[in-house]
Amino acid sequence: MQNVPMSETPLISFIVTYYNIPIDMLRECIESIINLSLSEEEKEIILIDDGSDVFPLDELIDYRDQIIYLRHKNMGLSDARNKGIDICKGKYIQFVDADDCLIKSNYEQCIEKVKTNNPDIVLFQLSREGVDVDSPEFFNGPVSGTEYMRHNNLNASACGYIFRKKLLMGLRFTSGILHEDEEFTPQLVLRAETLFSSDNCAYYYRERSGSILNNKDPEHLKKKIDDVEYVIFELDHLAATLPSAERVALQRRVAQLSMDHIYNIIMTTHSEKVLDEYLERLRKRGLFPLPEREYTKKYSYFRKMINTKLGKKILLRTLPLMKKEK
Repeated sequence: MQNVPMSETPLISFIVTYYNIPIDMLRECIESIINLSLSEEEKEIILIDDGSDVFPLDELIDYRDQIIYLRHKNMGLSDARNKGIDICKGKYIQFVDADDCLIKSNYEQCIEKVKTNNPDIVLFQLSREGVDVDSPEFFNGPVSGTEYMRHNNLNASACGYIFRKKLLMGLRFTSGILHEDEEFTPQLVLRAETLFSSDNCAYYYRERSGSILNNKDPEHLKKKIDDVEYVIFELDHLAATLPSAERVALQRRVAQLSMDHIYNIIMTTHSEKVLDEYLERLRKRGLFPLPEREYTKKYSYFRKMINTKLGKKILLRTLPLMKKEK
């Protein structure tokens, strides 16, 4: 595999993170990038192998002249992405998980927006279908990242946008935590002066039974809950240090994330005792009861319910049942 990038300054560096993924999925992922209309000089594909049990190189001979391969000991997704950031040369960065792939026609609309408007960030949607269907080329923006976050719920997945590398300014993923995207993405978006968003589904997010998000081990589930709490507290602390507009934008994200956090505690534990313990920790930080804001209808409804004893009991009883019915 390559040891140096193909171009000093490619347009986009695609940072692909890989750990014990079936080879056919990895090949499909790489091919979805290679098949884009970008020239070889415009793209850089960096495959970060996070200490997989089996080396994938023998199965990637066809791509040896098109990718940069780096293997290091298993340290988790955050460290793998950080390593990709450290070595990439592109003007823009796109994160891709090795079991996912790009949806060609829709993603190329995002590339065209990058080429013609030179923005800081282009947001797009993730799909669980993976169907390459042309969508109307429509983008909202440009707006600043602060303005976007003040008026929209943020999908924090780090795979859901192309972003200018210069925005990072030292920002990295926190090592050793789950839901690292939830901490990273809001901080990145706040730094954007020009942001476009699209409803186009440009990224195929593949759900797998063995993935991190679908791991049902009790210790893993507790770590997920605790790590989200950590992220909420970190973002809340950061918000207090920001100028007014940025603070309001990040506070919306903190409130939304707190609502999702409470919902997931209910769905994971089904325990009023455990829920009360986490709510008390939020209360001590001034994050519960949830603030009275009209962010979305869902937020308004959930806030009114969870902020009362009766509503909390109803949510504990009904939410798990509603999921079973689906």
